[in-house]
Amino acid sequence: MMRITVREVMTAQVTSVKADTPFKDVAEVLVTNAISAVPVVDEGGRVVGVVSEGDLMRKEEFREQYCGESYQPPLRARLRRRVTGQGEADGRKAAGHTAADLMATPAVTIPASASTVRAARVMDESGVKRLVVVDAEGRLQGIVSRRDLLRMYLRDDDELRRRVVEGIPAHARWNDRDRIIVEVRDGIVTLSGYPGRRSEAAAAVHAAERLDGVVDVQGAFDWREDDILELPFTWDRP
Repeated sequence: MMRITVREVMTAQVTSVKADTPFKDVAEVLVTNAISAVPVVDEGGRVVGVVSEGDLMRKEEFREQYCGESYQPPLRARLRRRVTGQGEADGRKAAGHTAADLMATPAVTIPASASTVRAARVMDESGVKRLVVVDAEGRLQGIVSRRDLLRMYLRDDDELRRRVVEGIPAHARWNDRDRIIVEVRDGIVTLSGYPGRRSEAAAAVHAAERLDGVVDVQGAFDWREDDILELPFTWDRP
């Protein structure tokens, strides 16, 4: 199975800052490079955290919420901040002068060899919009964002067709490969042909469905032998 890896879609040229980088310099890095977050690295290039636009905005947000003459946060918000310690963290970031004060740590990371499917799952589970790509020693390799992951759906139909053909596992192939028809249009794969058994057709469809970048798979096979046993549904009363 040919999986698209993080290495293929990530941004490799990444700007980073050090833990002692001043607040204003971090803000300048974000604005100048038109990015929403920047990794923080140590002297060995190992990632120790991430500073986002939101982390920097805590300073203005904190001033508005707690220094305004008339503003009073809702009771629920105040209780949540007290229980979770968020208020303390926000206050720390609002008073922060360096990247070390502002950053979220540990950073959510992923290896370059991981599949884009895994990257999407990690983003969803962690509630983040981007992942820092690191090597085995934790050194910065790149950044992969949600937008990067969407690039796999922009692949040319011819390239996607080649990947579909190559991605069908050997045990799912039938002898006469010339009778297999693989068509791709706008990322939608249509598989047709005359496999010997229904299980072979099902395996081919399953293999294509798991291929990164495929929008949908449609099967139109005429098999000679239906070798898939479908057990009747039974329900036992308690």
